[in-house]
Amino acid sequence: MAIKKLAILTVLLLLFFSCLRAQVKPNKPIVHHRKSGSPMARGKIVYNKICLACHMADGGGVPTMNPPLINTEYVLGDKTRLIKIVLNGFKEDVQINGQSFANNMTPHSDLKDRQIADVLTYVRRSFGNKASRVTALEVKRVRAANKK
Repeated sequence: MAIKKLAILTVLLLLFFSCLRAQVKPNKPIVHHRKSGSPMARGKIVYNKICLACHMADGGGVPTMNPPLINTEYVLGDKTRLIKIVLNGFKEDVQINGQSFANNMTPHSDLKDRQIADVLTYVRRSFGNKASRVTALEVKRVRAANKK
């Protein structure tokens, strides 16, 4: 039993440090984004390169650190707020489904409008979520208003 707890603790520490390293790393990974294919397929590519390390393959997040992307108001609700989170990052403690999450999310304003739209569409329609897609035009409008 102690070995199992140690293994779980080790995995959580590795995830924590990989997310922490990703937040302070000045050079973000280049995400090659296909122009063809569905928004879901393209969004999955971006998710796997950028989001998976902190939000996990199943979108479940990491308890007390990185929030889940499954059936939450942040993901399923206001698209403008969600787009701003990707563009600006997130530095607040947040309560989601009765749990507190405290890990900062770095901004991803370096991603193109289409990449943000596709990854958010992927998240809003994966992991059991059934929300409307996000368009590149919506991201473009939020980005423009965000600069003012």
